[in-house]
Amino acid sequence: MIWWILLAVLVTSVVLWAYFTAQRLNRLHIRTDAALAALQAALDRRVAVAAALLPEVRELACAAEERPLAHGAIEERIARERDLSAALARREGEPPAQLVDAEVRVQLAHRFYNDAVADTRALRLRPLVRALRLGGTAPLPEFFEYRT
Repeated sequence: MIWWILLAVLVTSVVLWAYFTAQRLNRLHIRTDAALAALQAALDRRVAVAAALLPEVRELACAAEERPLAHGAIEERIARERDLSAALARREGEPPAQLVDAEVRVQLAHRFYNDAVADTRALRLRPLVRALRLGGTAPLPEFFEYRT
C-alpha cells in the first residue's frame, strides 16, 4: 500500500513539474515574440530615418525593409542590416540626432530580444523538457546578431 502512495506522489510531482514548466515555456515564447516585434519596429524605424535623412543609403535601407523578421528567415534581414550598418559606418561626419536615437533603440531591442531568446533556448534545450516535448511544435528561436 505504501508503494502505491509513493508512486502516486511521484507521478503527481512529475505531472505538476511538467505543467508548470510548460506554462513557463509558453510565457517565454510570448516574451520572445513580443521582443521580436519590438526589434522589427526598431529596425524599421532606423531604416525609415536613414532613408529620409541620408539619400546615399536609401537603396540599402529600402532593401533591408523589404525583409520582415520572422522565425526561420532572420538571416536574410541580418545580411541586409549588416550592409546598411556598414554604409552608415563608412559615412563621414556626425550622424543626425534622429539616426543616433534610432540606433540606440535598435541596440536596446536587439539586447532584449537576444536575452529572451537565450532564456527560451536555455529552458527548451534541457534534456527532460526535450524528452517530454514540452516545447510543442514551436520553432526554436534564433539569435539576432547583425554587428560585423
